Amino acid sequence: MESLPRKTAKEKTATVRYRRVMLKLSGEVFGGPGGAVFDYEVIQSIADQIREVSDLNVGIGLVVGAGNIFRGTRSGPPGMDRINGDYMGMLGTVINAICLQDMLEQRGLDTRVMTAIEIRAIAEPYIRRRAERHLSKGRAVIFAAGTGHPFFTTDTAAALRASEIGADLLIKGTRVDGIYDKDPELHDDAVRYDKLSYQDVLRQALRVMDTTAIAFCKDNKIPILVLNIEKKGTLYKAICGGKVGTLVS
Repeated sequence: MESLPRKTAKEKTATVRYRRVMLKLSGEVFGGPGGAVFDYEVIQSIADQIREVSDLNVGIGLVVGAGNIFRGTRSGPPGMDRINGDYMGMLGTVINAICLQDMLEQRGLDTRVMTAIEIRAIAEPYIRRRAERHLSKGRAVIFAAGTGHPFFTTDTAAALRASEIGADLLIKGTRVDGIYDKDPELHDDAVRYDKLSYQDVLRQALRVMDTTAIAFCKDNKIPILVLNIEKKGTLYKAICGGKVGTLVS
């Protein structure tokens, strides 16, 4: 695939609000609406958006889920051990990470996959200083295998890695354009929020990220932006401070 043209120096410095971001992509974003494991058109569109943001000299870290491949014990047979199911899910995130890496590198963006579980034949083990070095050199870094421990979600992994790399913003890319008071796919009268506090999310038990991730971001003062990653131009608009999605801060 032909690489996208690089931005000019003027375009790179224009109206950028966030200089380093963590993008959390759920596994469901990778999968197609018909139940396919991979929707390559969607993944290519997301890769285009990431490349566009990278051209603004923004450091990009990514954490991927694995819901399109395996969702812990919910995907396994009855009675499956929770720890085994969690490890299977972690390995599923590595598959998604390699897929996304390939799409990004087809677009000329140098990318590294770092895993919390060592799989040296296909990815680097996660070392914070090495991740910092990759980011400083303009490489996108995909953090796979969650935290490397069972019982912790990829949402928590995203909050943890965002803190470790000094991200200015944690973006959760979903198929919905923000946070609603109830599921907008089931309720026509669902109301979307523009802004919320961390405490609002925890008190109302809004389905944004798990409570551990929300509390972690609150303690480390990392704002969370929930947006529809499948809508072209949304990520660019968010990085430049445009009004998009729901901001939790």
